[in-house]
Amino acid sequence: MDDDQFRIETRSIHAGQEPDEETGALMTPIHANSTYEQDAPGEHRGYEYSRTGNPTRTDLEENLASLENAEYGRAFASGMASINTVLNLLESGDHVVTGNDVYGGTHRIFTQVYEDYDLEFSFVDMTDLEAIESAFQENTELLWLETPTNPLMSIVDIEGAAEIAHDHDALCAIDNTFATPYLQNPLDLGADIVSHSLTKYLGGHSDVVGGALLTNDEELDEEFGFYQNSVGATPGPFESFLVLRGTKTLPVRMDRHCKNASAIASWLEDNPDVERVYYPGLASHPGHEIASEQMRDFGGMLSFELDASLEEASEVVSSTEVFTLAESLGGVESLIEQPAPMTHAAIPREERLEAGLKDSLIRVSVGIEHVDDLIGDLKQAFEQGLE
Repeated sequence: MDDDQFRIETRSIHAGQEPDEETGALMTPIHANSTYEQDAPGEHRGYEYSRTGNPTRTDLEENLASLENAEYGRAFASGMASINTVLNLLESGDHVVTGNDVYGGTHRIFTQVYEDYDLEFSFVDMTDLEAIESAFQENTELLWLETPTNPLMSIVDIEGAAEIAHDHDALCAIDNTFATPYLQNPLDLGADIVSHSLTKYLGGHSDVVGGALLTNDEELDEEFGFYQNSVGATPGPFESFLVLRGTKTLPVRMDRHCKNASAIASWLEDNPDVERVYYPGLASHPGHEIASEQMRDFGGMLSFELDASLEEASEVVSSTEVFTLAESLGGVESLIEQPAPMTHAAIPREERLEAGLKDSLIRVSVGIEHVDDLIGDLKQAFEQGLE
């Protein structure tokens, strides 16, 4: 498929995939192989061992690269495996600039794993380009961004941040999990690397764990491939098949996610029990203008602060009937969680509060159910938890 000829709605279904030549099967076969016949020693037909390469995984990687307008794609066993692979590019003594409200798992691997290998990390407000610029040091090799951020939905100016990184001869990597390639393409805005947790919207059905790295840099892709094979954190063929099934419906799912989230955000903003709503689609959001420029829509994730204690907020998230109290996000079903004791518990409380992650903060992954049922569920949960 000529990617330049077709729009993302079409590429999500067809890119990297053709009917099976032997049988005509429409869906990508699940190549459940660990090894492959060779014609002669060292002479194979493109595959030799499934840690190194698998045809189902290849189809997935080509599909994801197409969606992100990338030349190259690599799939991994999880989003954290993808992040770890980017960190494998660094050497002892290198410095990384990143956001002060990054995903808790990202914060954990930075501070509790790689700091032990003598990597340095500076956590700053990524909405402030001057703060990003000031954080750079002579040994800074990587700028790691999320936008929208998790869980405060802050918006980072991708083009401006990437320019700063490049002015300092550093790489700019962006976790694009929340926006997905349907809503935002960071490589087109100057980023060098895009990371995804395939577990979320790209898989879309809460039944698979995976990750991916996309780039237009051939040398970076070769390094990713080296670590992918050497470390071995690769997805199996069944996981690759499940994500390919998910990307086929990504556009239609994201349209509903965005529509529902926008309606819920507006309802929350008018609710007297809510102190603040974090959703870039609201005109009141400080990053709304930038989000409008670099995103096609505003996503299915939102957070809000209740005028309540940690215990009361916990009671609210435990009282829903349509929303499921669970970590993760991006599935067709709506999820609700409280970052302080759940997804961001690894961050020390003082540091978490300083970054704006309050005890009463609630994060919502808005699914594709009927929006009236979702709003009604939140209303009854508020009544039970805040009575």
